[in-house]
Amino acid sequence: MHVSARVVVPVIGIVLVSVLSGCTDYKKKYDYLNVEHQNLKGRFESIEAEKQEMATRISQDQQTIDELRRQIDELNRTPAQATGFGDGYDVKFDPAAGTITVTLANTILFDSGKATLKSATSKELDHILSVLKAKYAGKEVDVVGHTDTDPIQKSPWKDNWELSAQRALSVARYLADHGIPENAVQASGCGPFRPVAPNTTASGKAKNRRVEIVVYMRQRPATTVASS
Repeated sequence: MHVSARVVVPVIGIVLVSVLSGCTDYKKKYDYLNVEHQNLKGRFESIEAEKQEMATRISQDQQTIDELRRQIDELNRTPAQATGFGDGYDVKFDPAAGTITVTLANTILFDSGKATLKSATSKELDHILSVLKAKYAGKEVDVVGHTDTDPIQKSPWKDNWELSAQRALSVARYLADHGIPENAVQASGCGPFRPVAPNTTASGKAKNRRVEIVVYMRQRPATTVASS
């Protein structure tokens, strides 16, 4: 049995149309899937970028938190801790003047009416010396003596003013003899004229009997000598 050419040709044509139509569908699907792939790839890259940005922000936020904690800890520290002298010392910091003042009670340093340092004083002064050398090397230092208003009795000193100056000098010499340059140390006495508490009570008088060691973070202000 023979199939005529007229029958074969239409069949081939139908097959070719079907194949070509199928190829077109596959190409459309491929193009669609390729577009979807590119979209997903773009979304993935965007998500990765957002993740990286978020990680950076978290890291920056943590650094900010750590810095705030450090500042809070610094603010919570006492002047004695912050300046390096440690707890147990009466320390004041004056930002305007640029000074750190360590106050020592006269009872720690001297016997009543005396200007010679007690032997036990070395422990206190040696600690202050170690801090001055470690943290404030090259800084100028004033040693200022103070007394209460009780008049001098059974003492070689003319008055409290003279006693306060001699006591300041004793401390200044100790500092200079143990490593603080002499040209950086200055001693002076104020007697009873700069009280920090009323001299009407025993506790007030005790607070006024003191020696102050003043450290200048900036250059010490120039002193003026009056001409006669």
